[in-house]
Amino acid sequence: MQVVEAGFGSALCNYGNEQRRIDTMLVPDVKPGDWVLVFINAAREVISAGDARKISDALASLTLVMNGGDGDVDALFADIIEKRKETG
Repeated sequence: MQVVEAGFGSALCNYGNEQRRIDTMLVPDVKPGDWVLVFINAAREVISAGDARKISDALASLTLVMNGGDGDVDALFADIIEKRKETG
């Protein structure tokens, strides 16, 4: 989730169309624009925008598969597939 507004112990964060107030006691120095990895409404760590995109793509692919979609799941895991080609 991306931090929109940060205060003592919590932050207002966005992810897609969702907005939530998140506990930030484990990552107290977050600021607007930061991306945080969230588990059970608590920020666990600050992550890069690139890592946030990879996590978002992975979650989108799981949603696609769970809903019986036939979209391009491989495209959502492009970084992993490319790495496998390099080492394969």
